[in-house]
Amino acid sequence: MHLEAVSNLSTDACLAALQRFVSRRGLPRKVFSDNATNFVGANNELAKLADLFESEMHKKKLNGFCAKRNIEWSFIPPRSPHFGGLWEAGVKSTKFHLRPILADHKLSYEELTTVLAQIEAILNSRPLIPSSDDPNDLTAITPAHFFKGREFQAVLEPSYEHVKLGRLSRWQILQDLNRSIGVPGQQIIFKGFNDDNWNLARIIELHPGKDGHVRVVTLKTNDSVIKRAVKNVCLLPLDDEELDAS
Repeated sequence: MHLEAVSNLSTDACLAALQRFVSRRGLPRKVFSDNATNFVGANNELAKLADLFESEMHKKKLNGFCAKRNIEWSFIPPRSPHFGGLWEAGVKSTKFHLRPILADHKLSYEELTTVLAQIEAILNSRPLIPSSDDPNDLTAITPAHFFKGREFQAVLEPSYEHVKLGRLSRWQILQDLNRSIGVPGQQIIFKGFNDDNWNLARIIELHPGKDGHVRVVTLKTNDSVIKRAVKNVCLLPLDDEELDAS
């Protein structure tokens, strides 16, 4: 995931965002995006975005930028959003984290850029598969491993949970909101006890009920052994067969 905030819907802003991406992530060979007709909707900003991508001047500048760098820009077919399923999943996850923050707060450009960068780091830190079969190894492979070589490490911030809102600075308010951000649950092993965030663990024991159905499991975490209801547990893929089945 790479998230960029733009100050306006213009060709220059679009090219500036693309330039920032290239500067930090490297030069891509191919770029895929929605077709302009998919941007049209009730939202005025989406309609403006559609107009931008349909503009001949925009296309000319975009093609010029890409041609000089041997980047191939492709649009998915009109009215075919399922072609963008991979990035649409990322958009959905971003909205999941961004919506609670924007619900009651108007952010400056700098604040929004900071929040997006933190959400980006969270999404790139989500566990994909366990690092090994060792039951004592609770680490997991994350998207960050593929382009950074290791997981991200966040700057620790104190909790402002018990401080009155009026006494907090803008930065402290944002950090307190970010503290509650969790990782989407479909790829996490279990939902834990720290502010309902998702945490990694190993299932070491099942506890069937009288009817034979398992509703409680025992988990081994980094520092303890705990029990959790299965509704708060979600397995990571364990092998290629499971990945193919999913």
